[in-house]
Amino acid sequence: MAEGLFKKAVAGREKDFIVGSAGVAAFDGYPSTLETIRAMHREGIDISGHQSRRLTREMVEQADKIYVAEKLHQEMILNFWPQSVGKVHLLTEFADDKNKGMDVPDPIKTSDEFYREILKMIEKCIHRIVETV
Repeated sequence: MAEGLFKKAVAGREKDFIVGSAGVAAFDGYPSTLETIRAMHREGIDISGHQSRRLTREMVEQADKIYVAEKLHQEMILNFWPQSVGKVHLLTEFADDKNKGMDVPDPIKTSDEFYREILKMIEKCIHRIVETV
């Protein structure tokens, strides 16, 4: 969801942002879940062609900033690539006070309403990130 929302937020400013997503424990080539595709479609974003990717050293080295959903993801990246300190941020560092610093809950196998809540949470963080650049 975050990649699609980020791309929508920076539309027209693609020269300032290179947006991608990868997971610290992901397997390459898996599609988004149908629930995620539906949630994003309601936002006018088509992610039906998205495929998962595992985070690589090259990706970490090339990135200026890396935004993660969970503190565990941040810790894993910093353990594997300690040189990435300073570029890895918890997405909710940019949240409002209510959600600031918390992990973004994974909505997999939950209700459509919960998907919408998580999507809006991510979207608010992304808009704050984009405003700061």
